[in-house]
Amino acid sequence: MDDFDQECINDFIEESIENLDLLDDAFVILDEAQNTTHNQMKMFLTRMGKNAKFMITGDPGQIDLPRRVISGLKEAILVLGSLKGIGMIYLDDKDVIRHRLVKQVIEAYKQTEHHN
Repeated sequence: MDDFDQECINDFIEESIENLDLLDDAFVILDEAQNTTHNQMKMFLTRMGKNAKFMITGDPGQIDLPRRVISGLKEAILVLGSLKGIGMIYLDDKDVIRHRLVKQVIEAYKQTEHHN
């Protein structure tokens, strides 16, 4: 994906989030959050209304943002990790429940990445 396409996608996401009202009595899942920017993550999190629960998922090892853009997920882990009321769960290859080959693929890449 080139920078222009990524910029268009980011603009669309930011505009969509900006137009949201507070989300009261809602359970909201933000998936692939590793590809959010600082502004997108902040806008998303500040839409939390009364009795709302937000779940954010993502893999900090699979960021598709341009090189100079900091992942909103990575930043949120650092900035918000110690706040009361926020919990974080970290998963690894032992948690993958897919085709049996997926675990082997993950392990093969892990071995290659450790040698580089």
